[in-house]
Amino acid sequence: MGLPINIDELIHGNTIEWERLEFKKNWNPQEVINTICAFANDLSNWGGGYIIIGFEENQGRPIFPPIGHSINEIDRMQKRIVEIGYQIQPNYFPIAQPYLIDGKYILILWCPAGDNRPYSSPSKLGDKIARREYYVRVGSNSIVAKSDTLRRLQQLTARIPFDDRVNNLSSIDDLDLGLIQSYLKEVKSSLLEESIRMTFADLCNAMKLLSGSSENKRPLNVGLLFFCYKPEKFIKRCWIEVVWHFDSTGSNFKELYFRGPIQKQIRDVLSFFKSNIIAENVIKIDGRAESVRYYNYPFNALEEVIVNAVYHKSYELEIPIEIQIWPDKIEVLSFPGPVPPVNADILKTSERIISRDYRNRRIGDFLKELRLTEGRGTGIPTVYKSMRQNENEKPLFITEKSCTSFLVILSANMKSSNRPSNALSNALSNALVNDRKEMKMNELNTQKLDSSNGLSNGVSNGVSNGAQKNQLIFKNDENPYVIQILTLLMIPKSRMEIFNAINLTNQSKNRKKYLDPLVDFGLVSKIHKELLNHPNQKYETTEIGKQYLSSLIKGKQS
Repeated sequence: MGLPINIDELIHGNTIEWERLEFKKNWNPQEVINTICAFANDLSNWGGGYIIIGFEENQGRPIFPPIGHSINEIDRMQKRIVEIGYQIQPNYFPIAQPYLIDGKYILILWCPAGDNRPYSSPSKLGDKIARREYYVRVGSNSIVAKSDTLRRLQQLTARIPFDDRVNNLSSIDDLDLGLIQSYLKEVKSSLLEESIRMTFADLCNAMKLLSGSSENKRPLNVGLLFFCYKPEKFIKRCWIEVVWHFDSTGSNFKELYFRGPIQKQIRDVLSFFKSNIIAENVIKIDGRAESVRYYNYPFNALEEVIVNAVYHKSYELEIPIEIQIWPDKIEVLSFPGPVPPVNADILKTSERIISRDYRNRRIGDFLKELRLTEGRGTGIPTVYKSMRQNENEKPLFITEKSCTSFLVILSANMKSSNRPSNALSNALSNALVNDRKEMKMNELNTQKLDSSNGLSNGVSNGVSNGAQKNQLIFKNDENPYVIQILTLLMIPKSRMEIFNAINLTNQSKNRKKYLDPLVDFGLVSKIHKELLNHPNQKYETTEIGKQYLSSLIKGKQS
């Protein structure tokens, strides 16, 4: 079974830190069990690690081509892995997978962080009276935990990070196959091809998205955050709120909410900033042929700040990430503060801040595979560097002594002026005008719906975005199923279910005549908006559709 990760990227250390990789030329069961035990203990909440057998290494880096092993040797290793798993207490079994690299077979052991820390292994395999030791990773080495390190490990007993816990409010049906396969395709995992032949439960198990007894498997929180279209149903307020201030008074603003899988939230927010906030200024300097170009905010800095907020916030606190956009600065607030030993004093005095303890070990793994974060302690240094290169003021990283919140302030580039750049000012003004136009259009559209017994001719779709779509060309008497469909879709249903319920065949002509116009007008929407041809696509009545249905029912009653 393939691993849910790009193997080439893994071996080259592009998505996983080198400290989480162990290369071994040959099979050495004692070294292997010690390293498995160390990854299972996951002292720093990295999410475990990988042992790659069949490579020589130089200072922790693999030497190509691999040494490799024969198929028979690989098979023997896999059998020994099961025996070794029983020697670890509590019993622990990594996931073993052979791969063919440059014509040579290697064995990769995926050792996820264990749920029953601390784990111990015998100091000498085969010796029944050998003492047991607790191993941990320090840098690229697996060492015996002693003194303070041992006490720290023992304090982690039964303390599983929130993203790696079971969510008992959900079921496997709340995870979406399309989202999972899209992820596997994006990261170029060999598991994608296998997923076509696997049951959905087996696929989720292979990705470590489920836990519990065989008859009661339930999703982990990380699975819901990445592979559920509405994770807020199970993890409250796990979205990003943006407050866009059009002036410095704080009374003239627009609120936006970015929901859905957290990787989509990140990308949608960054796309919003690119389209609406980031502006370029061009200054012509006398005596120079080249103009000087700079941005109000460097995109790299914004990206790091937003991704880090998603990565490091606590999803137990049920407090959304809040982004405040002012004419002269951007503030990003998340809860709680940084993970110790990082504190308020370190944030004030150092630009190079490295915390090797991660609050969300599984979230970090998925974000790294998607190349949304590096997870190597480079986030804050990147923000400082990007702001400096763009000639912005120094960024501010603020937390209290109790580390209950984390606030990042990025000041706009105010170069050559005490006001925001003309481009930014124009963007803010245009946004305010468009926002008012949008509110007015929504108001007019609602009035039309309330006063009409039929779908109005000449009203174009796209009230919220101003796009000119196909106009609706039918009235209620031409579509006798409007009330039935809108009522039916109070609970999302597939196209087949819709037409079965109204006794019509599920043909394109019926879809175009009775269903598509409702979608075009905004009365009905598809639940899988990212992939319109999603194999599990369903339709549901929108808020404006509910208003329209109410007006139709009142009209019939009167």
